[in-house]
Amino acid sequence: MSKNVTKMVAWFVIALASLVITCESVAKSSSYEQIEWIQLMPKDDLDALLNPPEYLTEIEDGSEQDTLDSLDAKPFENEQDKRYQQALSSARVIESYNNKKIRVPGFIVPLESEEGKRISEFFVVPYFGACLHMPPPPPNQIIYVKFEQGVELQSLYDAFWFEGKITINTVENELGTSAYELKLDRVLPYEE
Repeated sequence: MSKNVTKMVAWFVIALASLVITCESVAKSSSYEQIEWIQLMPKDDLDALLNPPEYLTEIEDGSEQDTLDSLDAKPFENEQDKRYQQALSSARVIESYNNKKIRVPGFIVPLESEEGKRISEFFVVPYFGACLHMPPPPPNQIIYVKFEQGVELQSLYDAFWFEGKITINTVENELGTSAYELKLDRVLPYEE
């Protein structure tokens, strides 16, 4: 065979191998239901969180009033304010997601790490800074993960796709409480 034919055959084999790997990745990802975070909370919790009380706009970020405890101590002015407070700490879940294979985008809040930046125990949250700023997301918007292989995290700003089987399980930590747990199969960099 000429050198050109050999190069073409080598290129074809490489291209075919890449196609097989890509098809396997797509097949693995398609076995997971891609969900949005709001699907993990009851609709009435979502409605309450979308209608926050007026007094919240007066609270300065990082101030003494910017904590769940101070929000809980505030007297409820009406039923809407009371419902908002309840939704902030809601652990109510959507039962139909129990033991379901899902794919969800999110950010990592490290709970335990191994040497350097490999994170083996963490919360998955819907937005950057959740659990680090007050108030944290409600438990039905936090997913707990323990992943022996660990995830290499370069920055807390990095977003990922998480794939695995979700279960209903409450896990408490000083950074927050999760109402769900994910047996992680794969974690991939977030790309739309």
